Amino acid sequence: MSIGTGILLFVVGAILAFAINVQVDWADLQMIGYILMGAGVLVVLLGIILMARRRRTDVVTRTEATPDGNVSRRSVRAPGEGDEVL
Repeated sequence: MSIGTGILLFVVGAILAFAINVQVDWADLQMIGYILMGAGVLVVLLGIILMARRRRTDVVTRTEATPDGNVSRRSVRAPGEGDEVL
């Protein structure tokens, strides 16, 4: 969602900075466009960084045979960590 929001901010900023030639007394639309484009780039970069840092887990189901019968155990392991038994 953040990547899409960043792209939207960038597009709206580009429209304000380059496509609209309207002068208003209360705001500089070209500067607002540049600010929105910069914010859009930052949001896209942050979204990519957060998406790359998101943890991924592996779910492994093991069945062990014991003299009393079969025992099933489920464990979840994140990369770089030991197994955590649930």
